[in-house]
Amino acid sequence: MTRLKFLPFLLLLLSFRPADDKPAYRLFTAAGKPTGYDKMLRELAAADVVFFGEQHNDPIGHWLELQVAKDLLRLRQGQLVVGLEMFERDVQPLVDQYATGELDDKAFEEQSRPWPNYTTDYKPLLLLARQQKFRVVGTNAPRRYASQVAKGSLSALETLPPAEKAWLVPLPMTVDYELPGYKNMAKMFGGDAAHAAGVQNIIQAQALKDATMAHFLNQARPDGHLLLHLNGSYHSDNHDGILAYLRQLNPKLKVRTISTVLQEQLVKLEKEHEQKANFVLVVPQDMTKTY
Repeated sequence: MTRLKFLPFLLLLLSFRPADDKPAYRLFTAAGKPTGYDKMLRELAAADVVFFGEQHNDPIGHWLELQVAKDLLRLRQGQLVVGLEMFERDVQPLVDQYATGELDDKAFEEQSRPWPNYTTDYKPLLLLARQQKFRVVGTNAPRRYASQVAKGSLSALETLPPAEKAWLVPLPMTVDYELPGYKNMAKMFGGDAAHAAGVQNIIQAQALKDATMAHFLNQARPDGHLLLHLNGSYHSDNHDGILAYLRQLNPKLKVRTISTVLQEQLVKLEKEHEQKANFVLVVPQDMTKTY
């Protein structure tokens, strides 16, 4: 009788058990199967180059980039180089001086043209590099040259002095307009006859960035080191963009990719995101953005 009296109380306690935690992110394989951080990390650590394709205003992805950098540094016993789309080739001396402690925060941020979200999203990586003494490399083409190409095609770069051309992929460069990412850009920007020249220039500007990043990240990786490159997802999704140019330079590199996508639900990977990368990081659609 005592047990029967206790039963309703027990059921009441069970009804108030804590709900399952809401995950901040989920990881999936290219095929859409759920996977874990440690399993992904082991595969990344065995690569030569890892592309972390981010959403630039995503605080969850930026936090995970920092964790991946720390863990790869540990697993590769310090043999790590970090490449950043967010810094351009002409400010590399400043990046080097900051990473070695020769330049203070104020001087670096005044001179290096950091992105608006640098302090919250990328500075922690540079501070880690300063502390752990690994190299950080800015890989991107200076934006002023990409802007010139978007307005007047690659021919606008022909008259640049040699010192400035050194900040870019060796010129002249060839653009493969059949690359899936560039074909998709043509569709997005309305690549019909009336707009063909303008759209082609925009694609050339994108290609200049992709090829420049591939050129300098390939140079930046010493033998035996792993290079972790952070870039907007579109530059490396579908193993396209930067990767297309990197394969031309060094087809033997073992490359792994991560793509960051937003979804309303995190239970399963939506079909449209499958095969975007070796690993797909899914973050909530309604997360708080950094800008």
